Amino acid sequence: MVEQERSTAELSEIKLLVSDDLYRAFQRCVWILMHETGRNQLDIMREVVHDFLVKHEC
Repeated sequence: MVEQERSTAELSEIKLLVSDDLYRAFQRCVWILMHETGRNQLDIMREVVHDFLVKHEC
């Protein structure tokens, strides 16, 4: 639990405004990945942001 609190404390929030359809699709995708892989939501969100940044060479 302490490790999770530490990793959460090191996070910053990103707020994205998207259409309702994109929001629902994202939530479904995260839910599916969580249940198929056993990974947690924060892990998946980190991966999504990382992949976006790499794709756009940021």
